[in-house]
Amino acid sequence: MKKGKAIEVRRPAGTTAERPTLKTIAYMTGLGITTISRALKDAPDIGADTKERVRMVARQLGYQPNRAGVRLRTGKTNVIALVLSIDEEIMGFSSQMVFGISEVLTGTPYHIVVTPHSHSKDPMLPVRYILDTGSADGVIISRIEPDDARVRLLSEQSMPFATHGRTDAGLVHPYHDFDNEAFAHQAVARLVRRGRRRIALLQPPSKLSYYTHTRAGFVKGLREHGAKEVPLGLNIDAPLQDIRDAIEALMRSDDAPDGIVSSSGSATIAVNAGIEAAGKRVGRDIDLVSKESAPILKWIRPEIITAFEDVRHAGRELAKSVIARIDGIAPEHLQSMSEPVWSD
Repeated sequence: MKKGKAIEVRRPAGTTAERPTLKTIAYMTGLGITTISRALKDAPDIGADTKERVRMVARQLGYQPNRAGVRLRTGKTNVIALVLSIDEEIMGFSSQMVFGISEVLTGTPYHIVVTPHSHSKDPMLPVRYILDTGSADGVIISRIEPDDARVRLLSEQSMPFATHGRTDAGLVHPYHDFDNEAFAHQAVARLVRRGRRRIALLQPPSKLSYYTHTRAGFVKGLREHGAKEVPLGLNIDAPLQDIRDAIEALMRSDDAPDGIVSSSGSATIAVNAGIEAAGKRVGRDIDLVSKESAPILKWIRPEIITAFEDVRHAGRELAKSVIARIDGIAPEHLQSMSEPVWSD
């Protein structure tokens, strides 16, 4: 068979268009069912040409493993569950995370199942459901708290998992995180270099781990450069309209900042709108620094200073970590961090 040449697939006479099975592929290729199964699992003792032939027929048939059957035979679901908050999803954070995970799972037996979850609801619900139903072999969770009850439960139940963010309660577990302390510290330095001394921080919710990291970097930057914090009485989880209105009121006040650091690209859109509603302009009356997971903010206002958080890379790292954990790799070897990449 020539590489890349399509195979004409015809079903056995008398069969209906039911879901194709290993037996169907075996009939089409003239190979044994055991050989088909091992070829699809990329077994090292199966030749490359045979694997290519089997995969081509499987694709053309639309073959998918029967998960119920796999679970009965192996006790596994071949599912990785991603529990992901979808609130105020504007800047592509969720989709980039899913893309990154999917890149790693392609070519493995695993499939991603996304469990959308609102941060306003009990965060334990989706994790308990996964554990109670045995519906996944591994779990990825985000919006991590310093002493996260989900992390404790997953650890106690010996469920392989990885977290987007770190805990601070003595639990060793797989994670990938963005260095929010470095981001906030470097953001203040960039504002000070532009002559800004009165700086506000639109920060994460105080219950989350990266609030602590962000505050630590921000306060360190203020102290090092002799700058002053202008209090801002809300966080990035506030509705965008509330953020826009609060920033407008602050910019019209006698206590207006000349610099703002934002921990969310979506929230920054509202911050910029509030600044402009007050008759001010970024890059002239005030400078604005923001994280972003998609290169969009400079299309809105080129003067915004941005730090890129590669969420797609985070998805890849988390997928690799949870698969490695399923395979028995110790959690202390499955921890990683990424640094901010600045636009200026």
